[in-house]
Amino acid sequence: MSNELIQAVNQQVANWTVLYTKLHNFHWYVKGPHFFTLHTKFEELYNEAAVIVDEFAERILALDGKPVGTMRECLELATVEEATGNENENDMIQALSSDFSRIVDELQAGIELAQKVEDEGTADMLLGVKKSVRKHLWMFKAYLG
Repeated sequence: MSNELIQAVNQQVANWTVLYTKLHNFHWYVKGPHFFTLHTKFEELYNEAAVIVDEFAERILALDGKPVGTMRECLELATVEEATGNENENDMIQALSSDFSRIVDELQAGIELAQKVEDEGTADMLLGVKKSVRKHLWMFKAYLG
């Protein structure tokens, strides 16, 4: 198994772990005219993030790798950043749009690595998440106008 592929999937575990916390922050602290919509959307997204973290971590274990399992490791490896705690509702969506754009590119790179080593299972998992992230990204961009 490719250590490079395990590292790419582990980066996703880290990113989605940070996003899980960031989305909770946004869920708890969103204020403004879109409160009801965004409060619900952020909850949907952090529930999805929890599933993604678990599926990717278990895939890494199945490939005899070691998934990141502490916040310190996740923050060191992640390419997305924590919430500042000062975001307004537009800042929140802008931050997620930026994060999800980055993640789409990273997922694509992971898909290509998985295909290169003929790991269709991992490629399929990454592709499924990429499809979902692209849909959320479209919605964020529509929200931002």
